[in-house]
Parts: sequence; structure tokens; C-alpha cells
Amino acid sequence: MRSLRCLVQPLSIVALCLWTATPTFAQPAGYLPATVTQALKNAKIPESAIAVVVQNTTGTTPYVAINADRPMNPASLMKLLTTYAALDLLGPSYTWTTEVWINGALKNGVLDGDLVLKGSGDPKLTFEQFWLLLRQVRELGVREIRGDLVLDRSLFEIAAANAENDKIIDDQPLRPYNVGPDALLLNFKTLRIRLIGDTVKNTLDSLIEPQPTNLDIINLIKPTGGDCGNWKESLRADLSQHGDRLILSGNYPTVCGRNIWNLGVLTHPKYVDGVFRQLWQELGGTINGALREAPAPIEARLLASIESPTLAEVVHDTNKYSNNVMARQLFLTLAAAKGSRPARTADAEAVLRTWLAQKDMHFPELQLENGSGLSRHERIAAASLARLLVSAWKSPLMPEFIASLPLAGVDGTMKKRLRQNGLAGQAHIKTGSLEGVKAIAGYVLDHNGNWQTVVFIVNHPNAAAAQDAQDALLQWVYERSG
Repeated sequence: MRSLRCLVQPLSIVALCLWTATPTFAQPAGYLPATVTQALKNAKIPESAIAVVVQNTTGTTPYVAINADRPMNPASLMKLLTTYAALDLLGPSYTWTTEVWINGALKNGVLDGDLVLKGSGDPKLTFEQFWLLLRQVRELGVREIRGDLVLDRSLFEIAAANAENDKIIDDQPLRPYNVGPDALLLNFKTLRIRLIGDTVKNTLDSLIEPQPTNLDIINLIKPTGGDCGNWKESLRADLSQHGDRLILSGNYPTVCGRNIWNLGVLTHPKYVDGVFRQLWQELGGTINGALREAPAPIEARLLASIESPTLAEVVHDTNKYSNNVMARQLFLTLAAAKGSRPARTADAEAVLRTWLAQKDMHFPELQLENGSGLSRHERIAAASLARLLVSAWKSPLMPEFIASLPLAGVDGTMKKRLRQNGLAGQAHIKTGSLEGVKAIAGYVLDHNGNWQTVVFIVNHPNAAAAQDAQDALLQWVYERSG
């Protein structure tokens, strides 16, 4: 039991425990290709810190199984469970609808009352979509709002959502991956800063969108010479104690050309309020009232609405770009769609476990927290992930699911990997990474035309150096005969 106790400790301890404790689970026979073994040796990662499963998608027995039943932190591979379940339970054509309600008389362009924005948990209500929604409101006759802007975030449990937003995975609170879920998630709660360097003029243009009216943005970024390198490391963003002033500073090498720097700012309600007032003013509207949070009143009337992209499109973006907040929105939507109002993470976990049981997939080691893998506590075994992938392969939803996984050497988080040696475009692979975690899982079309399922998880302090070993395994699977 010593190893089991280790597995529920913080990640920095888990990584150590995984390679010092004696495995509790019996492992099937298996072996690693020499290229993988050597790459692990070069990275100073022991075999006891990894879990690997490789099997044919039509088979039942893996031909590589290393520590296959051991609970591991999968990082973003947990999105495979959340997105497959969402496709199966909700259907690929499922959509979310964000609504605008009015509570008061509307006459001659004047709303003598409140405007209510009601969230449905839409994972992809973008800045552009929000503009279209508010444009509808203007076209339907509203020019002046004499009451308040009221936000209805009640679909997800607000206290729990606020607590989730207070928890971040590291000491980088403005990084977009740390944005938490919300029933009225707008534009991933981020600023998109477009940096445009000109090497001839040695100038830098910065375009920031959106520009919330309640956030004072001071841009002190300077153009500089030198190599591009990791340009983000030369930039700094500091938010004031009260969260109403953002100072951007640092140097940006003009040779980097065009890049986008995303930052997660403000609380969810303040972000929606600031962006609403920015766009409403640009559309020629005025509002006199303040910001309030409350459910839409019974006497309110529906004025306008906008529908999200389909679930299939949302799953595509969630997996291709490993978007954490979109996965967390999906996780809570599973609960809301089953009637849990307000939706809680415990409700979503219950839905997922029931679904797994109905699929005859029993994962006793599974530990869930938010369904995205952005967690120090979530656990799943490589063998369980392999079973999940085989189940998805046999499902009628297989085309939608597989199309959502990054294509090696082509797009998503695999765009820059495996561009040579014939493997580019031949593998659909979900990636995952945290400090101390490096993981891949998906499907490889080998050179004989057979589809293979691959899972490779590393939990170790040197996990960041495991990419060569994982790429070597994918290459071996692609080239393997027999």
C-alpha cells in the first residue's frame, strides 16, 4: 500500500514516489523498443516512472504494456474522457444558447429597466460572437438602458465556480490555461495582444482586443534587436492589487514579426461588464446602471439570443489546442444537461462514472477533479486510456472524435513534432503536459495500413525531457512490421 499512499500526494512528491516505490499492480509482459529505452536513459527517466500501452485498435491484447494498470497523472489526456463522453451523451450537434432578457418597458429605444445576460455554459462565446449578440439588441430597438446590467450565472454553482477560479495550477495567474469555468464565460476571459514587429523601422505595434472599460491598460513594451527565441519570456504583465490596472512591459525582438500574447484578466463578472460596456458604447448605446448578479426575473422577457458552434466543433478546438477552460465547461455541461441545476463538479463526475459503467469500462483507479487534466490530483491508468480509445474507435462517433485530435506534424499541439520520417499526417495524438508530467495518447496508422492505439505517460521530475522517447515510440509503431 505504500505506493498507493504516494500517488495521492502533490505532484512534486508523486513523481518521486512513482519511481522509488514498488508497484502494487501486476503488469502484463511487454518490452520497450531500444530507441525508446535509450531516449529515456538520455533523459534520466527510469522505466518505473512511465506507463505505456500499444495495441491494435481491433485487438484486445496489448503488445507493449509497461506499468499499464498504475494510476498516473495524465495531464491533458484526461480531456479524452471528457470529450468522448460529451460527444456520446450530448451528441455532436449539441449547442449552447446565450440569451438577453429585458426587465422593464421598452419604448422609443429606451429600456426603463434592466438588461439581463443569461449564460448557458457556452465554451466558445467569443468577442466576435458577443458583438453579434449585442448588435441584435441594438437592431431590436434598444438604445438606452436606464437600469442595471444583470448577469445570470446561475446554471453553474456560483460559489463553486468562484472557488475554482481562485485555484490555479501554478504561480502564473494571468496565463490563459488558469482561467476557470463559468456559466457566462466570455472570450475565454482573455485579452488578445497582437504584437507586430518591423525590423526595417525597428518599431513595434501592439493591438489589444478587447479593451474592457473597467481596465486601465498601460503598454510599455519596447522593440528590441536580437534573436526571437522564447519571446514570451521577455514580456511581463502586472495586474494591480484591485485588478483595475494592467501594466505590460519588457522587450519584444522585432525579428519575431507577428505573434499573439493572451492574458487572462479580471473576474468573470467584471470581464463581462467591461467588455459589454466597450461594445455597447461602440454600437451607439448607453447604460446608466451598475453591474449586478441575479437570476433572470420571472417577469423578464426574452429579447435576443445567439447559438454556439456545435459540440463537434467545440470538441475539435478543445483537443486540438488542449483548451483547459473549454474542457471544464464541457465537464459541467454534462451535469447541467442531466438536470443538475446548478451544476457542480461532483455532479459531472457522477455522470461520467455512470456513463463509463454503461459502456462496461470500469476504471477503479480513476480520480477526477475538473475533467481537463489541469490538476495535481486527477489520475487514470494507461490501460484505461487505451480501453477508452478502443471504445471510441468502435463508436459511431469515431470520425468526430478522431478528427479532434492533433495531427502529427500538421496542426494543434503536434504541429511542430514528427514532420519527417514519414510519420507526418499519419498519427492523431492528444498531448498533455504539466510540471513533472509528459503524456501522449491516440492513434497511429502504421506503414502497413493498420491503426494502432498508443498511450505513453511519464510522471517524473525530468518529464519535460521525455518528448524524444515518446516520439521514438510513435516512430517505432509506425515502422513496426507484424
